[in-house]
Amino acid sequence: MTGGVAAYGAGSAEPAEPVFWVDPHSAAARQVAEWQAAGRTEDARLIERIAGRPQAVWLSDEGPGAVVRTHVEAAAMAGRTAVLVAYFVPHRDCGSYSAGGARDAAHYRRWIDDFASGLGTRGAYVILEPDAVAQLVAGCPEADADERYELLAHAVQRLKRQPATKVYVDAGNAAWIPDERRLVAPLRRAGIAEADGFALNVSNHQTDQVTSEYGHRLAAALGGDKHFVIDSSRNGNGPYSGSQPWCNPPGRALGTPPTTRTGTPLLDAYLWVKRPGESDGTCRGGPRAGQWWPEYALDLARRSRG
Repeated sequence: MTGGVAAYGAGSAEPAEPVFWVDPHSAAARQVAEWQAAGRTEDARLIERIAGRPQAVWLSDEGPGAVVRTHVEAAAMAGRTAVLVAYFVPHRDCGSYSAGGARDAAHYRRWIDDFASGLGTRGAYVILEPDAVAQLVAGCPEADADERYELLAHAVQRLKRQPATKVYVDAGNAAWIPDERRLVAPLRRAGIAEADGFALNVSNHQTDQVTSEYGHRLAAALGGDKHFVIDSSRNGNGPYSGSQPWCNPPGRALGTPPTTRTGTPLLDAYLWVKRPGESDGTCRGGPRAGQWWPEYALDLARRSRG
C-alpha cells in the first residue's frame, strides 16, 4: 500500500490519544495490492481512502478470544487502539440478512467471557451488539426481551472488568427510533449505567449533525453523563430516500474519518464501525452480509471528499 496507513496519526491533524489501529490485512488493503499489481492504479488509489483508515473488526463467530487477542496485540505494538464489535447475541438481526449468533444464553455468556479474556490488559473500544436494543424497541418477536437485556448487561459488566476497555452499547440510529425517550428504559436494562456510553448510526447513513443532535438528546434523557460514538463510515451523502435505505443504498459516500477530535465533550469519537465496502446483505445485487464488494467500495470512495 502506498498511502494512508503510514500517514494516519503521524501528523497534527489527528489527536495524540487514542489513535485507532489500521488493519494492514483488511479486504480493502488486499484489494489495493491486487489492483496495483493489475495496473489499476487509479482504482487502487481510491480504495486507499478506505484501506488507509481505521475500521472496526467484527467478531461474529465462535472462538472470538484468539481473534481479539491478535488484533489488540497488533494495535498495541503499533501504539494504537483497536475498535472491536461484539455481534453474537441470540436471534441476532431477528433472522434477517445477518441472522445467527449464540444458540442460547449460556452459549452467549461463554462467548463473551472468551471475548473479554482476549482483551487482556490491552484495552480497546468495544461496540456491543449492533441493533440488539433498537430491534427490541421496534419489535423482534424471535428474541426474549428479558433474556436479551440480561445478556447485554452481563456483557457490559464482563467487558468492563478488562482494564482500559471502553464499552458502548448500540442504540440504533436517529431514523429508526425517532423518539429517543423510548430507548431510555431499554438501555438501562441493557447495562448502560456501567458502560462508557452508547453507539449510534452503526451501518447506517444518517448525517453527523442529525446523529449528534439525537445523541445529545438521548444522553440528556439518560441523565446527562453518558457519552457516545458515531459510525460515520458511509454517511458522507446522508441517507438514501428510496426503498430499503439501509441495505446497500446507491449513491452513498465515505464520511468523517475516524478521530477522537470531535469538538464536542459528550461525543467521544467518530468511528468507522461498518467497514466500507462490505455488503449489508443480498439486496441490490450484493453478496451476503459482511462480504467484501469491491464495486460498491469503489463507488463509495469515488463519491467521498477526502
